[in-house]
Amino acid sequence: MTDPTSGAAARLIEIQDRIAKAARAAGRDPRSVHLIAVSKTFDAEAIKPVLDVGHRLFGENRVQEAKAKWPGLRAHYPDVELHLIGPLQSNKTKEAVELFDAIHTLDRPKIAKAIADEMQRQGKRLKLFVEVNTGEEPQKAGIMPAEAGAFVAHCRNDLGLDITGLMCIPPVEEEPAVHFAFLSKLARECGLAELSMGMSSDFEAAVELGATYVRVGSAIFGHR
Repeated sequence: MTDPTSGAAARLIEIQDRIAKAARAAGRDPRSVHLIAVSKTFDAEAIKPVLDVGHRLFGENRVQEAKAKWPGLRAHYPDVELHLIGPLQSNKTKEAVELFDAIHTLDRPKIAKAIADEMQRQGKRLKLFVEVNTGEEPQKAGIMPAEAGAFVAHCRNDLGLDITGLMCIPPVEEEPAVHFAFLSKLARECGLAELSMGMSSDFEAAVELGATYVRVGSAIFGHR
């Protein structure tokens, strides 16, 4: 059994405590904030200590990497909930729907249609987040803010998708809180309750501004 006082397990517990404090400071129930432990680039042996202290919510960036390690881990930890937090190529949709419980990166009609079709084929419903490019950065994925409302409506009305919430990754050189506040406002306008925002360096600000899912990797697992 993992020693919870050392390594990744200890850092996980510290992050959970900081999330709870940030939530209480914002007048929120700490249970309304879900911690996604981002295990990308880390192998099964590095992930097991976090699993052994009871954590079950994990995030991966790439379908192929997740496929290589999570089926084996899930054989021993069947109650794991796995979220895809990186971009999805349409040719990986079948595997993504098979493997993941949530996708945070819907950002164009083609991928939304592919996911809708694949969920229908597999008889599976995933939690789905629309990724918004809040900084309107040309090199970054995500739907443009002005198009978000129409895209959410298209996903719901034309494709029959249950959109859970919105996700963003703020520009690295800008104050993240501005983007978190903007995403929160946009989610309210779209009638969405969930917000996937905040990473290792800024998750407390995200919690203060309404995040319901925070994605923390290096602060738990360290740097590769």
